[in-house]
Formats: sequence, C-alpha cells, structure tokens
Amino acid sequence: MTDSRKTCDPTRTNGSPRAALVDPSKTERNPRGMFGSLRVRNYRLFASGQVISNVGTWMQRIAQDWLVLELSGYDPVALGIAASLQFLPTLLFTLWAGVLADRHDKRRMLVVVQAGMAACALVLGTLDLTGLVQLWQVYALCLVFGMFTAVDPPVRQSFVGEMVGKEHLTNAVALNSSMFNLARVVGPAIAGVMIIWTGTGWVFLVNALTTVAVIVNLVRMNPAELYRQPRPASRRGQLREGLRYVRGRPDILIVLTMVLFVSTFAFTFFTTLAIAAANVFHRDADGYGLLSTMLAVGTLSGALLAVRRSTKSRPSMGLLVGAAFTFGVLEVGTGLMPTYLAFGLALIPTGIAMITFMTTANSTIQLATAPEMRGRVMALYMLVFVGGNPIGAPMTGWLAAEFGGRAPFVVGGVVAALSAVVCGVVLARRGGVTVRDRMRTARWTRGRARRNQARNLERADAA
Repeated sequence: MTDSRKTCDPTRTNGSPRAALVDPSKTERNPRGMFGSLRVRNYRLFASGQVISNVGTWMQRIAQDWLVLELSGYDPVALGIAASLQFLPTLLFTLWAGVLADRHDKRRMLVVVQAGMAACALVLGTLDLTGLVQLWQVYALCLVFGMFTAVDPPVRQSFVGEMVGKEHLTNAVALNSSMFNLARVVGPAIAGVMIIWTGTGWVFLVNALTTVAVIVNLVRMNPAELYRQPRPASRRGQLREGLRYVRGRPDILIVLTMVLFVSTFAFTFFTTLAIAAANVFHRDADGYGLLSTMLAVGTLSGALLAVRRSTKSRPSMGLLVGAAFTFGVLEVGTGLMPTYLAFGLALIPTGIAMITFMTTANSTIQLATAPEMRGRVMALYMLVFVGGNPIGAPMTGWLAAEFGGRAPFVVGGVVAALSAVVCGVVLARRGGVTVRDRMRTARWTRGRARRNQARNLERADAA
C-alpha cells in the first residue's frame, strides 16, 4: 500500500516539485491545534532532545561570556571579539552547508554536528576546571565551535519540514521557538547560580552532557516516516542555482534584507546584556543571568503566541514589518531605562516583539520555498541572520566602550525600526507578493525542468 504522506504532498504537481507561488498568509489553516506537530513521533523525539540540549546551550553562552569578561578584565571589546570568532565561520560555510543539506541525509549530518559541539564544550570545561584556560584558548574554541554552528542551523531548519510535512510546518517552527525560549528562561538562571557556586567550568561540562540527549533521539528516529523529497544529484553549480532562485523571488529578498539589518544591529543581546549588567548597573553574574531570563520570559511569551497564531492563520508580511518596527522602538526604550529593575522589565515586551519577528520571518521563508531548494534557501537565511555578527558584535563593543553600555540598544533599535519602515514602503509600492513575482518563480521552475531534461538527454547519449 502506498504511503499517503508521500503521494499527497501539496508541494508536488504531476510528480514535479513546485514552489509556493502564493502569499503564505493565504494558504490553508492548520487543523491540528496548538501542538499538532507533536503528534508526529519523529518530531516528538527531536523536540524532547532539543529541550534538554537548548538549556545546556544557553547555560554555556552565559558562562562563556562571563569567562571572557573575567579573563579580559571586563573588556567589552574582548566580548565582541569572542562573538565575532564564533559567528565568522557562518560567513564562510553556511551556504555550502545548505548544499550539503539538500544532497545528504540531514539526520546523520545533525548527529555529527552535535557530537562536535559536545566535544568543544568538554574541552573548554576541562581547561577551565584545571585552571589552564587562557583568553586565546577561548577564542580558538569559539572559532571551532562556530564551524559546527555554521553547519547546524540550515540542516536543522530544513530537517523540520522532513519530520512534519508542510501541513504542520508553521506549527513546528513556532514550537521550536517556544522550546528554544523556554530553555532561554531556564538556562541563564541556572548558569548564573552555577557560576556563583561552582564557577564556569562545570557549566561547560553540563552542556556537553545535555547534547547527548539530541544525539540519542536522532538515532532513535524512524527514517521511513520522514517526508523526504528526492535528493538532487551531486553536481557543480548547485550553490549558484540556489542563489539564482532567491534572486528571482523579490518577496524572499525583502524578508532577507529586513532580517539582515535587524539581526546584525539589533539582535546583539548576547554581548549587550553582559555589558549592561557589568558596566551600567554594576551587577555580578547572577545579575547578568537575571537580565537574560527577563528577556527570555518575553521571547517565550512571544513564541507561545506564535504557536497560537499558527492554528488560525499563516504568517503575513504585515505582521513581519509591524513586529520589526515595534521591536526597534521597544529596544530604544529599553536602552534608556534609568534603573536595573526598569531595564529588566522592559526586556519582556522587547522579547515578545523580537521572537514574533523571528518566527514570522522563518515561517514565511520556509513556506514560500520549493522543498528541493529549502536547504540552500534556509542556509542563505541563516547566513544573513547570523552572519552579520562579525560586524555587529565588534560594533557593539566599540559603541559600549566609546559611548556607554546603553548606546548599542539605542543604535540597534533605530536601525531595526528604519529597516522595517523602508521594507514596508517597498512592499506597499509592490503590492505585496505580486503577479510578477509569481511569473518569475514559474519561469524559474520551467527553466529548471528544461535544464534537467537536457542534462538527462546528454547522459543518455553518453551512455
């Protein structure tokens, strides 16, 4: 008996994959409820492992930032350098990771990547506990860890669609965000307490241990239940093919442009919160952990709202632009708060707007992309989302050093709001997803079919 999951895929027409040519906000609603994607066994395994691992990841982020501050004499520039080294490999490898994700088994790739991340945490924890750790060693491990994180996001993001199918994709993206931000609430709070009681070393070892949960659950998955698309044959030019696809999709380009500016200049909380805690409000590690938790309360609330929205409607461009503008205004207001308490409370609505923008952008890109291109397009999405950190992180450190710890919040918020206004004006003039966009996508699909047919004829002649 034929599996209906594989024969009734709405992204296929007469056996050929096609792109989503309509505005994602106008597609069918999800009938399965707030936790519909958890009915899929493979996704349940993935989600349960991610909950545990994400707690450890957030613990390590807090501990690593604090360790760099201690080793550098609380120099904000050093913190920016560490962040830049960790995100620099994204600029170099993420696009190729997307090509690999479209070619190879994503589940096996994730197992290898998670094992590499666990090894980095184990080495850093061992160096710290033995008292041998130096700042250059942390920098080196940030770079190595960044090589694995450059591969992980495009593979993991595109793997979500394989686990749940298109019907549950928006819901799964929102649930992923909820789990990530639940860990963002719990992880920094635990890390702050552990750093005070035991130091940073044990935090790294705990993260290494939590990564094992992801690896075990990935191995336990049933590959036969995945919604897999035929993998493209390995050939030259697949990366250029993905870039041409995006170039022919102005709707995707507008989303990517907004993500680039907002993420580079406004999503700098990994460094700015540590600087604000230590240099503006003169707090210790527990104070930094509390600020991170307050932001996480907001992002978790925003993620749960996104889960609720996923049962009623698809993401829209209006929601995306509005969330970016609101986030920018709120970040400026947060940076101007006079007291530690007011600053922390202001992080909650800022976090809600931030995660609303993130989940809407992610879902919009995935739903608008042809399945056989999703790995490469999500790699480009992650490149613009994370790849700006080598620019944004040093800029944040320089702004804090020259103009005080509040300056990065104000500048970042202004850039986010302005990018939303500009992209909103462009969308309004274009009328959203236009007929021209759909025609360009249709031409790309027909051209790709002709190229594949010609390639097959050449192979037949050669044989």
